[in-house]
Amino acid sequence: MSEEAPALVGLARALNTLERALGRANAREAGFAVVTGAAGTGKTALLSALAARHQGPVHRGSGVSWETDRAFGVADQLVRGLGATQGIADVAARIAALADTDAPADTDGDREADGEAGTVGTEPEESPNAQATQAASDDETGSVDVGTATLLIVDDAQWVDEESLRALASAVRHHPTSRLLIVAATRSTDRDVLRQATATVVHLPALGVGEVADLADAHGTVLSRAMAEQLTRHTSGVPAHVVDLLAEVPADTWRRFDPQLPAPAAVAKRVAAARERCSEPARRLIDAAAVLGQGASVRDVALLAGLGDGPGGLLDVADEACASGLVRTGPRGLTELGPADPLVRAAVLDTLGHAAAAELCTRAADIVDDPVQRTRLLVAATPVPDAELADRLDALAVDHAEEGAWAVAASLLSDAGRLTEDRLVRERRMTRAVDALIGAGDALGAGALVPEVEGLRETPLRNAVLGYLAVVRGRPAEAEARLDRAWRLVNPDRDSAVAAVIAQRYVLHCLCRCRSEELVTWADRAIALAGEHDPTTVEAEAIRGLGLAGTGRGDEAAAAYSELTDRVPSGAQWQRIVMGRGWLGLGRDAFDDARTDLELGVPTTVLGGSTRVSLWARGWLARTQFLTGEWDEALRTVHAAQDVLDRSGIAVTGPLLHWSAVAVHALRGEWDAVETVSRRVEAGPRDYEIMQAPSYLAHALVAEVKADAAGVLRALRPLTKPWARSSVDDEPGRWPWADMYAQALVAAGRVDEADPFLRPHEERAAASGPASARARLRAARGRIAAAQGDLGAARTAFGEALELLEGLPLRYDRARIEFVHGQVLRRAGKRKEADEAFTAAREVFAALGAVTYVERCDRETKAGGVRVPRSEREPGELTPQEQAVSRLVAQGMTNREVAAELYLSTKTVQFHLTRVYGKLGVRSRSELAARLGAAE
Repeated sequence: MSEEAPALVGLARALNTLERALGRANAREAGFAVVTGAAGTGKTALLSALAARHQGPVHRGSGVSWETDRAFGVADQLVRGLGATQGIADVAARIAALADTDAPADTDGDREADGEAGTVGTEPEESPNAQATQAASDDETGSVDVGTATLLIVDDAQWVDEESLRALASAVRHHPTSRLLIVAATRSTDRDVLRQATATVVHLPALGVGEVADLADAHGTVLSRAMAEQLTRHTSGVPAHVVDLLAEVPADTWRRFDPQLPAPAAVAKRVAAARERCSEPARRLIDAAAVLGQGASVRDVALLAGLGDGPGGLLDVADEACASGLVRTGPRGLTELGPADPLVRAAVLDTLGHAAAAELCTRAADIVDDPVQRTRLLVAATPVPDAELADRLDALAVDHAEEGAWAVAASLLSDAGRLTEDRLVRERRMTRAVDALIGAGDALGAGALVPEVEGLRETPLRNAVLGYLAVVRGRPAEAEARLDRAWRLVNPDRDSAVAAVIAQRYVLHCLCRCRSEELVTWADRAIALAGEHDPTTVEAEAIRGLGLAGTGRGDEAAAAYSELTDRVPSGAQWQRIVMGRGWLGLGRDAFDDARTDLELGVPTTVLGGSTRVSLWARGWLARTQFLTGEWDEALRTVHAAQDVLDRSGIAVTGPLLHWSAVAVHALRGEWDAVETVSRRVEAGPRDYEIMQAPSYLAHALVAEVKADAAGVLRALRPLTKPWARSSVDDEPGRWPWADMYAQALVAAGRVDEADPFLRPHEERAAASGPASARARLRAARGRIAAAQGDLGAARTAFGEALELLEGLPLRYDRARIEFVHGQVLRRAGKRKEADEAFTAAREVFAALGAVTYVERCDRETKAGGVRVPRSEREPGELTPQEQAVSRLVAQGMTNREVAAELYLSTKTVQFHLTRVYGKLGVRSRSELAARLGAAE
């Protein structure tokens, strides 16, 4: 037993699983657990942590590659003094007897060097020293009583002799009530004994990006998200490789943009040894595969290696190279060859040396067909500035930018900048590279370069790029200041291209501020400056339609999108167009078309495109799915986008995306999920309007579900301010808050305020709003009319609301209107009609899984008492309405809150409560709660 070890990054759940197995062993349920995972994934560290936390005896043993034929070699490490002549049954009994000892023991076997001659690739030895350095804060592991069971730890079980493995398995098999747990760590479970003996299997996967960042932080290195992603890709998420590189690479490397990371020294040594053992043709093939990288065709690799492309001896050489572990085929078999992983590639290139690697890169550039790969190979072979190559890279970047392939453009411009000697040209290319990174959706990567960009000479383009970054980060004040400075510095006559870019960034800024008139103005300016075929023009036109819709020109917007899709029928820019068209279609109640367009706007992998555009598409797609009752699909859309959002750092899209998730979870009564997702939907006055509106609406819906009228009013109060009238309210129905606010005013007893508040919204919707927006507002008008005592007007308004929804797939909206209609009818004494409305609403809510409203419908129906004949109630028995009132009071609601929930006056609630007190013989709300609690 030793001191408590800290939890391990990425291993908390595995540790918890093993501790539970120890708990069972303590209860006399012997067990055999196997921990699997590639070398370096933390198996040894996990076993060390388990031993450190265990309060009972611990015995350790481990296998090594050269002792696999030594009978009972590992068993002898666990039980000293075994004779080689003993049988498996006797050794198993000796092992089981270890569990009978009363005194703690730690009979660590001598830890021998872990490694096998001939083992290659990037699998490191799993020494405790290397892996224990993963220690970091992780609170996922629970506290489990593991008592005094005996723990046997066997590391590197893939090399344990067969006799020892059988004896260990038999110890558990024939002594099942021993207080014994055997935990074996192995790289695979392909040995029959392990498969047959194992009751618990714990697989250790590679670390994810967040875990790599946590591991780096534990070692004193803070990584940006972009750098954490690069390190994760480079190391395949293997903890040992991450730790080694953090120790070996200079600290300033982690602050650079896209640095060339090496292989850890241990990996480089093993790779060099494995390469040296290969024949000369196989070495040439390994070197060629490393230069060309993953996914290279066998033809190109063979030509570069000087082997020709005939099948002859090539297959034998390829077999030898693959057997070395340094090369592997692609997913389609022997049509592609590449390095085994990024670390192998880095190690092979390092082994080659700069001169040989450069010579191979130059030759490879003459072989490959892809122009981007060709220029990148030339860049790798060019250590000094080269103006001609830099110009070629720049031209290629422009071509890809025109297609919307911004990530490729960013990489090409970055390389061009490195090869450019002229300071002004170099700085301009670097600035454009950052701009392309933002366009590709890598706000985190671009953000890491901000200090470097800010250190450049001030230019209009530099300010435009920094303003663009501020937009996607959700920082409107900074964006406005940067873009304003850029526009004041630029001369549109002399530098129309940069002026067009600035104008286009203003278009995006205005979109996020929900300023439709300004958006159209800046879009027209960008189009005039850029010219018809410039990609800046397409980007501006893709958003301009949304501005037209916001100014009441929806038909003109639809026509513009139709013309634009005809002109740009494919490519990455098409993604922007269909996303904008889907956004527009949703606001015009064209739900099927909107869904199709938004689904088309999501992918970025095939045609390239923008992560930001994809996130907009996902946000509005989730909203479409919520409105049409596809709630499970909406949650899946949000969940799938979550990692993209975190990875990109595009904060401006976050609240829109999570708005739908909050709504679904709240309506389904999943309050833990609501609390979690609500943190992601937060936005405030300093954020963009396109972030504030969905945030306020999400919080208002949660309050509405809870029948908290005051909470609805608090959540939506910011939208009553003057800024909202010139932004959020531009397009009726886009942000459906007015009907919620009006109904909350009525529920709060502020009917006189509700009418003047609602009227301008009704007028705007009548002029240019879709049927769904008018329906919601008519329902709110019906509730106001009912509160004013005009039941006829209320009936008419609700009837018109439901009629407006005819033919639209808005299941939730229809059920919500039926529910409010039922409340109005019940208060007016029309109990049978109310019951019909509640029944209709309940059916839809139940189908959607909206349990919160199903329960409210049941309460309303019971309070109406239609289904409970008076003659069936005993004297002194509570009426349905008295039952409904008493239950809500017992839950802690005030009279006003009960009145809002049941759509009664506070005087009526007090009347029912007085009768309840008399019937039940209680004198206070607390006594009522106790009485009802005891009865239930």
